[in-house]
Amino acid sequence: MVVVPKAAAAYFAIAFAIAFVLGTLRVLFVAPRVGELGAVLIEVPIMLAVSWLVCSWVLSRIAVPASIGARLVMGAVAFTLLMAAEFALGVYGFGMTAGEIVSSFARLPGQLGLSGQVGFALMPVLRLFVR
Repeated sequence: MVVVPKAAAAYFAIAFAIAFVLGTLRVLFVAPRVGELGAVLIEVPIMLAVSWLVCSWVLSRIAVPASIGARLVMGAVAFTLLMAAEFALGVYGFGMTAGEIVSSFARLPGQLGLSGQVGFALMPVLRLFVR
């Protein structure tokens, strides 16, 4: 079952790289024009679509078993990697404390972003039912 963590890592890495670029554009160009909430409302659907496509691409190249269990593990590992990267970027890239990062999820933009990240985690399972 070594294919599951391999697929999760690939899914995370590709999606995170794209999200990093989109997040930079959101912060530098979109948020100053439409506000933080508006920018997140624009970014989340785009990232969910990207996640759908990236997940499909990864699954077409790495033979993850077509079972709910394997796909849940893939999503959970990818989500764990994503959250670790988010925390690392917040702490080392933006000088935030862990408490500041966690408290950002108490505000609506943070909650919407976290909802999108949960959607990212569920994509491998959703790909079982929607092709």
